[in-house]
Amino acid sequence: MFQIILTHDAETALRRLATDKSLAKRHKAVSKSLRYLMENPRHPSLQTHKFTSLSGPRGEEIFEAYAEQHAPAAYRIFWHYGPSRGEITVIAIVPHP
Repeated sequence: MFQIILTHDAETALRRLATDKSLAKRHKAVSKSLRYLMENPRHPSLQTHKFTSLSGPRGEEIFEAYAEQHAPAAYRIFWHYGPSRGEITVIAIVPHP
């Protein structure tokens, strides 16, 4: 099990999903994906893969995980391992362009 740490931006995005009733379905999908990420970052439904266009604040590899699929503006979770062992930092929760 990993501990999930949310950056300010990720926390703000999650709070927005939680408070906007029109985004309830998306909030449920993102919450489920965060649980999967905590349990197993390589869970098949997350389709986790490296995101080579970005790096973390200390040069960490960034990964992209799917919260939704086959939906317009499907949500993605961007994250990296750390800062400590057993931790995952979620840097962004955003709709796919």
